[in-house]
Formats: sequence, structure tokens, C-alpha cells
Amino acid sequence: QVHLAESGGGSVQAGGSLTLSCAASGSALSRYCMGWFRQAPGKVEREMIAMIDTDGTTSQADSVKGRFTISRDNDKKTLSLQMNSLTREDTGMYYCAAGWAGRCAAGGKNGMDYWGDGTRVTISD
Repeated sequence: QVHLAESGGGSVQAGGSLTLSCAASGSALSRYCMGWFRQAPGKVEREMIAMIDTDGTTSQADSVKGRFTISRDNDKKTLSLQMNSLTREDTGMYYCAAGWAGRCAAGGKNGMDYWGDGTRVTISD
């Protein structure tokens, strides 16, 4: 089992940058597919933003390609999301998630197994 805690959210102006971090405790992070998901205001579903598999393979939503970068440090048990050129559409709650084998290959559409409590990101004009 793994416990996840996000940090780094905040309010920034459009065009700015933020870096989100996720600290993991419990099982070795290297065992899990990891991802960042976003829940936009007024929406119920959580949208996959970026994922990184156990072998380092990454994938991103089309809306963030070229702007967001996901990375992991298995030794430090951390997951990061570097977000650049932020727009109002990036506003939302960002969740760190961990999943067993196959979750990344499915793009998170089959769910993830562990979730953090989220960190809020607000982008203003």
C-alpha cells in the first residue's frame, strides 16, 4: 500500500508556472504506475493529465503536451509535475495517483489504486 500527499498548488496568473509535488510513503514507488489527474471546477470526473510508468515511459493529455512535464524519483519517493504556460483551463484540483501494472497502459481509464487528497491550482487572467 502507498500513501500519497500532494503539495505545490496555488494561484498564479495565466502564462505562469507551477511545480506540483507528490510525496509517497509505504511501498516502494518503483512498483507503481504514477499519474496526475485534474478535476475541473463543477466537474465530477478526474481527467488524466500525465502519467509515468515504472520504466519511465510518459504520456500526457493533448491539452497539456508541450507545457507540462511529469517526472519521478523512486529513491526519494516523489512524483512531480512541472506546469508551464498555464491557462485558465488548467484551473482545478490536481490529484496524484498510483496504480498497479497496466494502469498506465490504459491511460488511467481503468482507474488507479491509490489517490492523494489533491492540491488546488487556480489560474487567473
